[in-house]
Amino acid sequence: MRTRQQTIRELDKLDRKILRILQQNGRIAMTELAEQVGLSTTPCAERVRRMEREGVITGYYARLNPKALGGSLLVFVEIRLAAKSGDLFEEFRREVLKLPQVMECHLVSGDFDYLIKARIGEMTQYRKLLGDILLKLPGATESKSYVVMEEVKESLALPIAD
Repeated sequence: MRTRQQTIRELDKLDRKILRILQQNGRIAMTELAEQVGLSTTPCAERVRRMEREGVITGYYARLNPKALGGSLLVFVEIRLAAKSGDLFEEFRREVLKLPQVMECHLVSGDFDYLIKARIGEMTQYRKLLGDILLKLPGATESKSYVVMEEVKESLALPIAD
């Protein structure tokens, strides 16, 4: 069975060029993509399908303006759990996956156990998110919050070596 690390090592220069273009424009027509990388349409489409199959390309999405959808406030919250156990981590994970305002949640090393990224409309919603939701998650005992004052850079694009 192939691992993602093995698949990534097998990417050639054309694959990486395709990935760079798709990261910038996931809706590009296959004919245009093929033209930009110097292939005919069929081999280019085959490369894209192969990278999708192998898990190099995991999906396509539309990037939305959070302010247009009432999510102008971005917060990061560190959460500490009462204990470190696989069961508690799994229970926490299951519950946090149900929260629509949580965009990302990462189990991290350091003083806290989880780092959460959430989008909400205003400070009153933040208070509710923290007190009524996040601190009531399984095992949550302590939090530390960071309210974003200015978003300097946000990107999902990964650097791709030549």
